[in-house]
Amino acid sequence: MAKKLFSSLLIILILISSKNCQPLFKQKTLTIGGIFPMSGSWAGGVGCLPAVEMALADVNNRTDILPDYKLDMRRGDSQCKPGLGTKVLYELLYEKPTKLLVLTGCSIVSTFVAQAAKMWKLVVLSYGGSSPALSNRERFPTFFRTHPSATLHNPIRVKVFKKFNWHRISTIQETQELFTSTIEDLEQRVKEAGIDIAVRQSFLTDPTNAVRNLKRQDARIIVGVFYEDMARRVFCQAYKERLYGKKHVWFIIGWYPDNWYKVKDDRHNCTIEQLEEALEGHFTTEAVMIHQEPTMTDVGMTAQQFTHRLNKILNTSDTSLVTGYPEAPLAYDAVWAVAFAFNKTVAQLAERNMKLEDFDYYNENITNAIYSAMNSTKFLGISGNVAFSAKGDRIAWTQIEQFINGSYVKLGVYDAAADNLTWYRKEKWLGGRPPPDHTQVIDDLRVVSHTLYFSMCGLAGVGILAGILCLIFNHINRNRQCVAFSQPAINNLTVVGCMICLSCIVLLGLDGKFVPDYHYPVVCQVRAWLLSLGFTLSYGSMFSKIWTVHQLTTTRKKDRAIVQIWELFTVLGILILLDIGVLTAWQVLDPLQRKLETFARIQPTNTEDDIELRPQLEHCHSENLNIWLGVLFGYKGILLIFGIFLAYETRSVKLKQVNDSRFVGMSIYNVVVLCVITAPISLIIGNQEDATFAFVSLAIILCSFLSMGLIFVPKMMEIIQNPQREGQEVKSLTDSLVSREEEERHQKMLGENEQLKKQIAEMEDRIRELNQKLQDRARQRVTSNNIISTPASIANKHQSSNKVVIVDPLLVTNNQVPHTQDSISSMTNQVDLLTANVLGQDLTESSPVVVDHCSDSGLAEESFGLNSSEMKSTLSDGQDLVHQSHMKI
Repeated sequence: MAKKLFSSLLIILILISSKNCQPLFKQKTLTIGGIFPMSGSWAGGVGCLPAVEMALADVNNRTDILPDYKLDMRRGDSQCKPGLGTKVLYELLYEKPTKLLVLTGCSIVSTFVAQAAKMWKLVVLSYGGSSPALSNRERFPTFFRTHPSATLHNPIRVKVFKKFNWHRISTIQETQELFTSTIEDLEQRVKEAGIDIAVRQSFLTDPTNAVRNLKRQDARIIVGVFYEDMARRVFCQAYKERLYGKKHVWFIIGWYPDNWYKVKDDRHNCTIEQLEEALEGHFTTEAVMIHQEPTMTDVGMTAQQFTHRLNKILNTSDTSLVTGYPEAPLAYDAVWAVAFAFNKTVAQLAERNMKLEDFDYYNENITNAIYSAMNSTKFLGISGNVAFSAKGDRIAWTQIEQFINGSYVKLGVYDAAADNLTWYRKEKWLGGRPPPDHTQVIDDLRVVSHTLYFSMCGLAGVGILAGILCLIFNHINRNRQCVAFSQPAINNLTVVGCMICLSCIVLLGLDGKFVPDYHYPVVCQVRAWLLSLGFTLSYGSMFSKIWTVHQLTTTRKKDRAIVQIWELFTVLGILILLDIGVLTAWQVLDPLQRKLETFARIQPTNTEDDIELRPQLEHCHSENLNIWLGVLFGYKGILLIFGIFLAYETRSVKLKQVNDSRFVGMSIYNVVVLCVITAPISLIIGNQEDATFAFVSLAIILCSFLSMGLIFVPKMMEIIQNPQREGQEVKSLTDSLVSREEEERHQKMLGENEQLKKQIAEMEDRIRELNQKLQDRARQRVTSNNIISTPASIANKHQSSNKVVIVDPLLVTNNQVPHTQDSISSMTNQVDLLTANVLGQDLTESSPVVVDHCSDSGLAEESFGLNSSEMKSTLSDGQDLVHQSHMKI
C-alpha cells in the first residue's frame, strides 16, 4: 500500500515538473527585432547581446510569463551609425515574421529608429539610448528606454556642485544631439541653482582648440560629455595643456569601461601613463546599472547570480575590456520589461477578443495596448527598480565615482525621486581639499604700513609738543622787547596752525585698518577742514605780517609809529572766512565719500593656495572733486605767489615794529617751495599709499618745524644769552634794526643821488659841446691869420707880468728865434699844436708850463700839463692864452 502511495506521489511530481517545462512545448511565437552596435564609436552590443539572449531564455523558461507564447528575436548590427541602423530597421520590417517591438542600442541610432518606427505603429525600447532628445514625446511617441536619460546625471552633478561650494563651472561637449541636449538641460538646472556656466566649448572632430580655450579662460570645474574615443583625445590634450591637477576637477560620463583610457588609439599620441596622470581625481556620474542589494529580484535571481552567469558566458577575466558590459543589466531588464508588457497586453486584448499575434504594422489598437502596458510596467530587475516616466524615461538612481590611483571608487548615490544624496566620504583631493571653482580673488586693502604711520605720528607729536613750548615761551616772555615787537599774538596763531596741520597727519594715515567703511566719509571731511584751516592759520598769519611790513615800507605816512594789531587780524580773518565759505559749500553741495580704487590682480608669493590678491585703495572722492580742489588750490596758490613776492620785496627791510620780518620771509620761502613741490607730486603718486603719506607728512612736518624754528629760535637764543636784560636787547635783534626815520632818510639820499647823477651827465654833455666849438673856432683863426707870434714875444709878455714861461724845446731850438718864412710856417703849425694840446687836455711832459710865484699853488692860472691832477685854468683863460699866442705870432 505504501509502495502504491509513493508511486502516485512520484507521478504527480513528474506531472508538475512537466508543467514547469511547458516552454519546451509553447506553440506560439512572438518576434521582436533587435539592433545592436557590435562595433563603431560605442560597441555596446558586445556586452549587451549576451545579456539579451540570456533574458530571452529565462523568459521562455517561465510558465507564469507568456505561458502560451515563446519570445523570439531577430537582430542586426548598426555599428552605432544612424544610416546603417535605419537600414537594419527596414530589413527587420520587411522580413517575416512581423516584429511586435524593436530593441535599440546607442542614442544616435535610437533617435532615427524611434522617429521612423512610429510610422509602422511599432513600440521601441532602448537599452543604451541616453540622449535627452529621446524624451520628446512629440517626436518619439512610442519610445521607452531602460537606460536612464543623460539628463539623469545632471541632478547629481548639481548636488555635488553645491556640496563643494562650486558656483562657476565650464562645459566641453562633442557636437552630437545626445550631448547638446544634456548640456542644455544642465544649463537650465544650474541656473535654477544659482550656478554660472562661465565657459562653453564644443568640437566636432578635434578637441584641441576647445581644450586650449578652457585653459585660456581659466576653467576649473569642467563638465565633459563625449563618447569614449573622443574622451581619450580630450584628456590627451588636457595633459599637454596642463589642464589637470589640484586646481582642476573633471566630470565625465560614467558608462565607459573602467579601463577605457588603456585602449589603443592611433588618433592621439599620449601614453597610458600620461592619460592616467591627467585623469587622476576626475569624477564620473552614471545611472546605477545593477541592483545594489543581495536580495532576490522579480526576474528570479540576484544581481550577483546574474553577474556570475554573464561572466561565464563572456568567458573573460577582465570584463572592463568588454564594451557595453556596464549596460548589460539594462539590456537584460529590457527583455523582461517587454515580457511583462506583452503579458499584460495579452490579457487586455483577450477582453476585447483580440490576440497579440494578430499584430500588423497597421493595427493601432494593439500598438496602443502594448504602449499602455509598457507605460505601467514596474518590477525589480537586475538593474534595480524598473519603471518609466510619462516621457518614457527610466526612473533610476545615479551614482558618482572618483578615479583614485588608477581605479574608480564609488563616492555616493542619488535618489532623484526622493532628492536625496548619500555620500560615503571617500573622496581624495590632490591639494588636500576641494579646489575653488575659480582663482579665488581676495580683496586686499592697501594701507599705510604701521611702522611708517606711527613714525610720522611720533614726529607730528614732537612737533605739537614743540608748538606748546613755543606758546608757553611766548606767554612767559611777552614783555620782553624781542617778543613784544614781533607781534606775539600773530605768532601764536602761526603755532596753532602748525599744530593743527601736524595733528592732521594722524587723520591722513587713518584707513580701513582703523576706520570702518561707514565712518570713512567723516574722516575725509575732518581732514579737509583741519588741513585747510591749519594751513590758513599758519601761513595766513605769516602773510599778514609780511603784508604789514610791505605796507609800512611803501606808505609815506610819517605818523605811523606802531603797527595796528587789528590790521593783521583783518587780513587773517578774511583768509579764514574764505576757507570756511569754500569748505562749507563743498560739504553741503558735494560731500566727500569713500571710493575704492581697484588695481590689477597680483599673485601672492607666500602661499601655494589658488588665490590672487585684488589690491584696493581708499580715496576721499566727490563728484566734482577736481573743481573744488581747483578752487582751493587756486586762491591758496595765488596767496603763496603773492606771499613770496612780498617776502622778496621786503627782504632787506628791517622794522622795529616787526622785528622778525626777515625770519617770517624766510619761513614763507620754505612754505612756498615745499607746497609747490608737494602738491603736484602727491597727485602723481596718489596710487602709492606709503609714498603719498610719507611725502605729504614730511612736507607738513618740515613746514611746521621750519616756521616755528625760524620765528622762535632766534628769540629763544637771545633770551637765553641775555636773561637779565628787561628793557634792552642786543644788537642782533633790535639795535641793528633801523628806525622809520632812518629808513626815510636812506630813501631820500637815494633819490638825491639819482638827481646828482643826472646833473653830472648833463654837465658833461655841455662841456663836450663847448670844447668842440672852441676847437673849430681856433682852427678857423689860425688859417686866416698870417701874422705869427714868436716864442720870445710870449716870454716877454709873461715877464712883464712877473710870470715865468718855460718854453718847450720843441718850439725853440738852440735858443734862436727863426725869422725866415719857413720858420714862420713851422711856428704856425707849432702854435696850432699848442692850441690843440691846451684845449684837448692831452698835454705831454714837455709841454710849456707857466709858473706864477704869486700863486698859492705856484702855478699860474694858465698852467697846464699832464702832471696836474686837475685843470687849473678855466675855459676863458685857455681862450686868452690861445689868443695871446696868435697875436704874438
